Amino acid sequence: MNPRIKICGLLDPGMAKCSAELGADAIGLVFYPPSPRYVEAATAAQIVAALPAFVSSVGLFVNADVTFVRNVLAKVPLDLLQFHGNETPEYCRQFGRPYLKALRVTPDLNLVECAQRFVDTLCKGILLDAFVEGVPGGTGEAFDWNLLPEHLPLPLVLSGGLHSGNVHEAICKVRPWAVDVSSGVESSRGIKDAAKIAAFIKSSREKSA
Repeated sequence: MNPRIKICGLLDPGMAKCSAELGADAIGLVFYPPSPRYVEAATAAQIVAALPAFVSSVGLFVNADVTFVRNVLAKVPLDLLQFHGNETPEYCRQFGRPYLKALRVTPDLNLVECAQRFVDTLCKGILLDAFVEGVPGGTGEAFDWNLLPEHLPLPLVLSGGLHSGNVHEAICKVRPWAVDVSSGVESSRGIKDAAKIAAFIKSSREKSA
């Protein structure tokens, strides 16, 4: 089965619609003000409205104040939440929405144990990203895929340094439920490139040898 494909860090309705037309299964909206990919709720609502049927919208938050998250949810009809900070299972569950929990991979992190803490009816997967000190994601850095256990208690979304040149290898090695890309399909920091998105999706859907 081909993994699902999420293009993260969209800033305008046109590129979101383009990503969907090129074959993306989901788009990500970053609600983390320090990020160059940060989007205001009003713009995010326009982006979600531009998506065709069966393309999911995902809202990314990093250690956000509860009121901030609720205010975004009141304005933007997100399908899925993605928590990319040090959020606890209790924090993630309180919104009553399906969510992903991101973990940043290090050699000493017990991924099975960490993922097990989030197993419930609302958590739809664990997103694994590279660890870069002080940066919650979108760094373009990959991690050692050999650190991944053979089995996780939740579906695996693979992120971190993916691009059209390595995503096919990553899929063949890791067999993730989904892949998530941001900087790997950009022409400059925060600016998505349609040709790179097309190449990434094409590589993601290549058949294994």
